[in-house]
Amino acid sequence: MYDIQTATFLIVGSMILLMMFGIPLGVVTLTVSIGTALAYFGIPGLFLVASNAQGLLEAYPLVAVPLFVLMANILERSGVAEDMFDAMSIIAGKLRGGVAVQTTLVAVLMAAMTGIMGGEIVMLGLIALPQMLRLGYDKKLAMGTICAGGSLATLIPPSVIMIIYGLTANISISELFLGGFLPGFLLASLYITYILIRCHLQPHLAPFGADELIQMNAKDKSAKMKGLILPGLLIIWVLGSIYGGIATVTEAAAVGVFGAMIASLARRKLTWEMLQEALRKTMITVGTIIWLVLGAVSFVGIYNVIGGNEFVQGLLEGLNLPPLGVIFVIMGILIVLGTFMEWIAIAYITVPIFAPVVVGLGFDPIWFGVLFVMNIQIYFLSPPFGPACFWLKSVAPPDITLQEIFLAVLPFIGLQIIGLTLVIVFPEIVTFLPDLLGN
Repeated sequence: MYDIQTATFLIVGSMILLMMFGIPLGVVTLTVSIGTALAYFGIPGLFLVASNAQGLLEAYPLVAVPLFVLMANILERSGVAEDMFDAMSIIAGKLRGGVAVQTTLVAVLMAAMTGIMGGEIVMLGLIALPQMLRLGYDKKLAMGTICAGGSLATLIPPSVIMIIYGLTANISISELFLGGFLPGFLLASLYITYILIRCHLQPHLAPFGADELIQMNAKDKSAKMKGLILPGLLIIWVLGSIYGGIATVTEAAAVGVFGAMIASLARRKLTWEMLQEALRKTMITVGTIIWLVLGAVSFVGIYNVIGGNEFVQGLLEGLNLPPLGVIFVIMGILIVLGTFMEWIAIAYITVPIFAPVVVGLGFDPIWFGVLFVMNIQIYFLSPPFGPACFWLKSVAPPDITLQEIFLAVLPFIGLQIIGLTLVIVFPEIVTFLPDLLGN
């Protein structure tokens, strides 16, 4: 039988080879898992693969994922985002770069309602991008703002990525949510500061537009501001039920679906056809997630059984680096993996290996969880994969190329790295709220 070093080389090589043939990642990891199990244990090894997958799929908190996806799909069709955008234009409309600022603020509110960034970027691309282009905004500034703002859904609760991480690392999801609040608002503040400073230094990037919303009288402005009522109530409804001790994260997700339906009903958008389409898109999204989860969990389970966990941990601990040096090595590995793997697979493959090492070094697991999610956020924007860029391209005008979108997000990737660095240097940014409100 192969030693663990040789087995690791063969496993990684097999995965890369299969992905080069264009085979979906979920199928790749599941195939490698089955092959490894058969090579080491014969036919009985298939039971190990099946039991690993079954154990995770029976996890009750995992039910929150399809519920939050469904909530996001209902809200996408309810028109709530348009109302928020109009309301925010009253607040930020008179600023140089105000439409970009209000786009970021709407992204924060959408993140706090849904936790799903794909639909959020599509909505902002349909609502905010035409508005900014009509007013003469620089295309790169507009596109970068939308992609970066939409990516805040990875950090600001209720984040689906945090749910997956909490399940994988076996830590409190509600405390992880608390830890993500301040870093999420920190990044939003960095984005807004960058937009305002750059538009002040280069006024041609964001001309003042003769926006009819700015010219409204007080009565009309008040009517537009009512567009914040439903989103505010939904955020309180979902997050308040969690931190008020009324509901678990999974139960709060169900509450969120109910609240999204009420919001749609209030706007007279709740129809059977709309619900059917929302359910259809939810099944497609969750189906993709489940395949990735099945493959990744099966892979990690069988790799750990043959000694992979101890092997990788030994490698990290044998680097003779200070504890923070090990953290930077882990962050580098995550960035490399993000260039060719889906975030779900990254989470399920790396977290069971890295999390025990981090805890063993004396670091707070909630702090590392937020660092992990911030790395995933960078991955969402970074070429060559950059899912956020592809989502925006799907709704952008035909003359906008994918290369332009990749160039547009580069300054915001720099801001994300600054935010990540601040969280590493000042872990209290993450731990303050969990220590104050947790348990």
